[in-house]
Amino acid sequence: MDTLKIDKKIGEKKVKECISRSQEYLLSRQHSNGYWAGILEADVSVVADYIILGRILGINSKRREEKAVNYLLDNQNMDGSWSLFWKGNGSLDVTIKSYFCLKMSGLSSDTEYMRKARNFILKNGGIENANTYTKIILALFGQYPWKKIPEIPPEIIFLPDWFYISIYDFASWARATIMAFSIIITLKPIFSLEKEKSIFELYLNSKETDNSKTRKLKHMYGPGSIFVLLNGLFKLWDRMPEKIKPLRSKAIKKVEEWILEHQEDDGSWGGIMLPWLFSLIALKCLGYKETHPVIRKGIKGLENFIVEDSRIMVLQPATSPVWDTAWTLIALRESGLESCHPQLLKGANWLMDKQINVCGDWKIKNPGIKPGCWSFEFENKFYPDIDDTSVVCWALSLIEAPDRKKRDEAVKKGINWVIGMQNNDGSWAAFDRNNHKKVLKHIPFADFITPLDFGSPDITAHVLSILGKQYCSNNSNKDGNKGEAIYNINANSFTDKEVILKALSYLKKTQREDGSWYGRWGVNFIYGTSKVLQALESLDNCISGYNPHYINKDKAVKWLKSSQNEDGGWGESCSSYEINKYRSLGESTASQTAWALQGLLAVSGEEISEEVLKGINYLTESQQDNGSWNEKHFTGGGFPGAFYLRYELYKDYFPLMALAKFIKVKEK
Repeated sequence: MDTLKIDKKIGEKKVKECISRSQEYLLSRQHSNGYWAGILEADVSVVADYIILGRILGINSKRREEKAVNYLLDNQNMDGSWSLFWKGNGSLDVTIKSYFCLKMSGLSSDTEYMRKARNFILKNGGIENANTYTKIILALFGQYPWKKIPEIPPEIIFLPDWFYISIYDFASWARATIMAFSIIITLKPIFSLEKEKSIFELYLNSKETDNSKTRKLKHMYGPGSIFVLLNGLFKLWDRMPEKIKPLRSKAIKKVEEWILEHQEDDGSWGGIMLPWLFSLIALKCLGYKETHPVIRKGIKGLENFIVEDSRIMVLQPATSPVWDTAWTLIALRESGLESCHPQLLKGANWLMDKQINVCGDWKIKNPGIKPGCWSFEFENKFYPDIDDTSVVCWALSLIEAPDRKKRDEAVKKGINWVIGMQNNDGSWAAFDRNNHKKVLKHIPFADFITPLDFGSPDITAHVLSILGKQYCSNNSNKDGNKGEAIYNINANSFTDKEVILKALSYLKKTQREDGSWYGRWGVNFIYGTSKVLQALESLDNCISGYNPHYINKDKAVKWLKSSQNEDGGWGESCSSYEINKYRSLGESTASQTAWALQGLLAVSGEEISEEVLKGINYLTESQQDNGSWNEKHFTGGGFPGAFYLRYELYKDYFPLMALAKFIKVKEK
C-alpha cells in the first residue's frame, strides 16, 4: 500500500461514515439462514492433498484437477517453491506435495514450473528431509518406503483413559488423525500410480527408496529417545506373525468402530480436512466401497468445503460459521446497531440452534461437566471449543432475543461449561482440559501436527472478557454497551473469584519480558496482547481483590506502540511463531491494526494518543468503497510452524470494532 497521509485531527464524522459502510457490507454478507461465514484459506497443500488423496477415493474429475493446477501455479513463488502463508518463505513439504499433485495431474516435469520446484526441493534436502505427514502421503503411492514410517499400533486404542498416556491425552485434532493413521500404517497399502507420474527424481539419494534400509529417527538423545525406542519395538512387533498378536485384529476392529462413531452429520471427522480425508482412506483400506453410506456421506460433505469459479478451486481446511457469526454480531452491536435489529436476531437464533447439548470426547477426562457448548464449524459435536463458546455467549448477551428464556439458558449452560474446562494453571485451551503431557511433544508425528492443546493467553482472555462483562452488566460498564446480566458472576464468592484470580495469575506469568503476550490462534503477539488488555478492561473496578496494577498494562501498551508501522498500521508475520518473538510483516494489515487499536483503547486512562490516531487514519484511508478492507496476508493461527489460516472476514469485523471503540472513547 502507498504511504498514507496521517490526519492527526481525524474527525468523528469520517470515522462514523466508515462505520456505516462497514456495517452495510457485513449485513450484506449474511447468509439467508442467518449466519456469516467467510472463506477460510490455508496454504496450497490443502488443495494438493485433496487431488492426491482424491485419486485413492475416486472423487477427482478432470475439470477439478485443471482448476487445482491453475490455483497451484498462480501461487508458486519465483524460486519455484510454495509457502505456508502469503509472501512467506518456501516450504519444502508444501512444495513436494504441490509438485506431486501437478505431476499426477499431467503436468510435465520438463516445464519451467516443475524444474524450478524440483530445484528448490533438492536444494532443501529432497524427500529425505520432508516431514512424516508428507512421507505418509508418498508411501500410499509407493513413493516412500512404509518401513521408514513410524509405527502407530492400533492396540493403543486399548489403553484406558486413566493410564499415563491414552488417545485422549492427544489434542482433539491429533487424536482423530492418529486413529486413522493407525489403520493405514498398520495395513501399509500401496495404491497404483502410473510410472511416468512417480517422483523419485526428488530424492537426493536414490537408496532412500530401498525398503531394506531404515533411516534412523531424530531425537536419539533427550526426551524424544523414548519414542525412538518405542518405534523400534513397534516395528519388531509389527513384523511378528499374526498368531503372536492376538489383539491386532480386535484392535483394528475397535479403531474402525471409533472412526465410524466419530463421523459428523455433515460427513466430516472433526470438521477439519486432515482427519476427514485420512478417515475415509482408512475405511477404504478396510474394504469399504465408494457406495457405502459412510463413504458416500464423507465424500459428499467435502463438496461443501470447496470454493471454486470457472478457473480455480480452493478447498477450505475447515469452515468458520459459528466463529464468524459471533464476532460479526458483536461488531455490529458495538458499532451501534440496535439489539433488536432483525438481522442480528436472525443471527442470534441461528447460533442458539447450533448449541451442542450432547457430550463429546472432552467428557472422557471431565465427567462432571455438563454440555452446552459451541463448535467452530457447522457440525462438530465431538469437539466443541472453549474459544467459540465464550465468544458466542458474549454475542448472545448483546442481542435482545424474542425468546429470552431460551437465550438465557443457552448462555448459562455455555459459561458453566467454559468454567468447568479451566486448566489447573488457570488458563483455558481450545478443546480440552489439562491436555499438556509434554512428553508427547516428541512423538515422531509432532513434526507436522501439534500433538497437545495447551492453554493460551488469547483464549484465557476471551473467557475473562465474557466473565467480566457478565459481572459488570450489573454495575457500571465502561464501554457503554452493557448487554444483559444472564450468568450471575459473583466475583466475591470463593469459587468464582478463584476462577478469575487463577486466570489472572496465569496471564501475569505468561506476560513476556517486552510486555507482550503470545497469541496461539491469531498472529501472534499483537493478537495475544490485544486480547489480554481487552480482558483486563472487562475486569477493571468489578472484581474485589483484583488490583489493576497486578499485571503490567503500561508495558504492554508501550510494546504495542513500538510495533507500529510508519503508515500508522500494524502487521506481524506468521514467522513470529517460528522464531518465538515478534517479527514485523513489513506492511500493515487491517485485522492486526484493529487488534492493536482495540488493545490500546482498552487501557483505562489511556489518552487518544498519536499512535491511536495514526492507526484509525490507516483504517479509514484503506477502507474500500464497498465498506470492506483488502487483506491477503494470513493472520490466523493453526499449527505454529506448520499451518496457518486466512479468515476472510477478519479484515471486516475487527476493524469495525476498533472504529466503534474509538468513537466511544473519543465521545467520553
